[in-house]
Amino acid sequence: MKYKGWFLRAAAFLPLALMTFLLSGCADVVVLDPKGEIGKHQLDLIYITTGLCLIIIVPVLILTFWIAWKYRAKSKKKEAYQPEWDHSTKLETIWWGIPILIILLIAIVTVQYSYKLEPSKAIASDNKPITIQVVALDWKWLFLYPEQGIATVNYVQFPEKVPVQFQLTADAPMNSFWIPQLGGQIYTMSGMAMKLHLIADEPGDYFGTGANFSGEYFGKMTFNAKATSQADFDKWVQDVKQSYPAMSQDGYNELAQPETSLVRSFSAFPNGLFDNIVNKYVVDGSGHHHGGGEAAPLKDSAAASGQAANGEPDMSGMDMSDTDVSGAAHQH
Repeated sequence: MKYKGWFLRAAAFLPLALMTFLLSGCADVVVLDPKGEIGKHQLDLIYITTGLCLIIIVPVLILTFWIAWKYRAKSKKKEAYQPEWDHSTKLETIWWGIPILIILLIAIVTVQYSYKLEPSKAIASDNKPITIQVVALDWKWLFLYPEQGIATVNYVQFPEKVPVQFQLTADAPMNSFWIPQLGGQIYTMSGMAMKLHLIADEPGDYFGTGANFSGEYFGKMTFNAKATSQADFDKWVQDVKQSYPAMSQDGYNELAQPETSLVRSFSAFPNGLFDNIVNKYVVDGSGHHHGGGEAAPLKDSAAASGQAANGEPDMSGMDMSDTDVSGAAHQH
């Protein structure tokens, strides 16, 4: 029985050893290996809040083991028994004051980073941003390039060190668009056009996924986000234009059916497809505009498609205070 005490003490440290082992693999967690400006700021916030929390957690864990050991039943050194003791101003000040101060610091830091990392806020850069429209489908991701005139499924490519303005919606149940190494997730919802700005600091293949449960095959809603040089991006665009078929409206309707899909590319897509997807869920051609004011109703078929006669997006008559897509949809 003399080994029983050592066995119990070893068992008490087993959870700590297991936690250490599990955390040793954190280097493989992509969130902790950011490759873009937004992702790096978010990692800073993770480190700051974790460090502030540890100021409370570490002393509490140490004191828990110390008190359990000091006042154990079989201790040879008996501590003073004070049955009438019930209050200490000094101790109350410590264990209430420090946590309150930590919470205030975390609140201040979180508010500052929340404004700094607002998803719809453009990223300052000398390079002209590229716009990519994203449509969440069952169970796949459709990417539209309005400036290049091409489209892809479950694959998105963009130049490094160039801000990417993602415009996002859904033609299926709500989902969540996420490229962990570049930045945080943002929801995609039918009848709404969201905005997310990201940037990749270096070339690479980055894991992208849907971070929201959306049905039977939601686990297969992954995609590859590839950052390349500007020259490689331009070459890729030309290859897609020359080597792949165009997407017709019927082709899109077929693609939107609930099923999984492999990576696909299209040399063209119907004019105004993104805006039409957003507006198809708007009642009577108008909707609530998140960001101030009511959106104007659609005036004609050109406004409904969001395209001018030359195929470029028609921005006339739109409220540009918060978004670059049709003001008739619910927008953030």
